[in-house]
Amino acid sequence: MAAEIFVLAVFPLLLAVAAGWDVASFTIPNTISVALLTAFTGFALAVQMPFGDVGGHLLAGLIGFVVGFTLFAFGLIGGGDAKLFACTALWLGLPDLPAYALFASVAGGALTVFLLLLRRFPLPPIFMREVWLVRLHDAKSGIPYGVALALGALLVLPQTEIFRLALAR
Repeated sequence: MAAEIFVLAVFPLLLAVAAGWDVASFTIPNTISVALLTAFTGFALAVQMPFGDVGGHLLAGLIGFVVGFTLFAFGLIGGGDAKLFACTALWLGLPDLPAYALFASVAGGALTVFLLLLRRFPLPPIFMREVWLVRLHDAKSGIPYGVALALGALLVLPQTEIFRLALAR
């Protein structure tokens, strides 16, 4: 039962919080990354994940860390996005990392196109009171890629090994 809660509630909830926080502030707090790491540890213990499988998840997290921080170093994503990508890669593991990266990339491209198009039109006056909407609409603002990273993970989740492990309990 605990494994199901981690995969069906805790992981998706933390991803949703990260996405919402990113939209509202263009930041993703470190506490969300720490919570994802802690929750993965709880999940691995709940399913009694073999040490070799844990190693594969750690390797996926390391790959996510290297890729994420390379993108960050080139100014393509923020530091919070890089950490979220690494933590999500840890959760999903090596077999599901390519599908996650593809889904997150497509979602990121769609989000970017959507925001760039939306920013070409004036923000309706009724929304001008909301600081986060004004910031999101500002052409000088970046793209909250945490949304795409969370969406990519949620879309791929039902086909992942961790999903199968959680439901096999």
